[in-house]
Amino acid sequence: MQSMSSAPNGLFAYPIVQAPMAGGASCPPLAAAVCEAGGLGFLAGGYKTADGMFQEIKRLRALTRRPFGVNLFMPQTGYVDPAAVEVYRGQLAGEASWYEISLAEEDIIGTSDDGYDAKLAILIEDPVPVVSFTFGLPSPAVFTCLRKAGTYTIVTVTCVEEARAAQTAGADAVCVQGMEAGGHQGTHRDDPQADGTAGLGLLALVAQVRETVALPIIAAGGLMRGSQIAALLAAGAEAAQLGTAFLACPESGADPLHKKALTDPLFVRTEMTRAFSGRPARGLVNRFMREHGPYAPAAYPQVHHLTLPLRKAAAAAGDPQGMALWAGQGHRLSRTMPAGELVEVLAAELTAAQHALKTRQMRSAS
Repeated sequence: MQSMSSAPNGLFAYPIVQAPMAGGASCPPLAAAVCEAGGLGFLAGGYKTADGMFQEIKRLRALTRRPFGVNLFMPQTGYVDPAAVEVYRGQLAGEASWYEISLAEEDIIGTSDDGYDAKLAILIEDPVPVVSFTFGLPSPAVFTCLRKAGTYTIVTVTCVEEARAAQTAGADAVCVQGMEAGGHQGTHRDDPQADGTAGLGLLALVAQVRETVALPIIAAGGLMRGSQIAALLAAGAEAAQLGTAFLACPESGADPLHKKALTDPLFVRTEMTRAFSGRPARGLVNRFMREHGPYAPAAYPQVHHLTLPLRKAAAAAGDPQGMALWAGQGHRLSRTMPAGELVEVLAAELTAAQHALKTRQMRSAS
């Protein structure tokens, strides 16, 4: 089976990566189960304190001795209009009243770095096998430090230009994210004019990046079956990253309401929205998204912090209509099986698809 070019020995038994899903889904038990089954499990450093991330790494190391990864969010440097955030706060007043809570009044405009420097310092001092970056590109010096520490680095990209920049800066690989992906689009620059709708589908994007950049490619976006992974490997990827596929696993830290919604007939489609975080992200269309999405400003992570109490209150009330139900376009194909078993099933499906393709090629040649 294909493995990651130039990756450390033993990084993959199968070319299957569990996506780092911030917000609690990518917890140590899930990552450990994926690693133990031969995939690459990931922890999400986003939205955690530096110590919180460190404690999760310690927990994961106690559960598996296999390689794993940690994902970091890059600091956000774009201008955020405080007035637009306050207008949106007013838009959400009815939600706060409904759930009988108060929206946080503290200043959230300056909360944009996610503790990046402290987290990076921990990962350099106490290295992990793999570190990936989302929402931007670290400096070449960061890649140099991590390489000296023995860490393999991956940058999430959503277009050819971002992939070129990652290669120039010194990344070891790129995670190519198509528009089908659930959760946030990992664009390096949030363009309000594009509003998350100008990207490419995964297969087309992988082909373009493969012809432009020499780095290994991890393909991400709507992948739920081994046959889809086979198609991406044939297109030039070295591995596939799956998030939504692992959400419904019992080891996942996702809320039970979120897991159930993935296949609930009530939620029939996904859309990109800024409603919950201020940045384009794909989720199941629910009441909150319909009512507030058109008014949400381009203000990440300020809107994330603003809506967090509402989302927690909705979950506590058992109301998925007020939650951020992140999901990729393939969510209806979710399978509620243990993560290790899912890795093995995906690997078997991949092998079968590759064998079928080879058989057809041999028949055509004869």
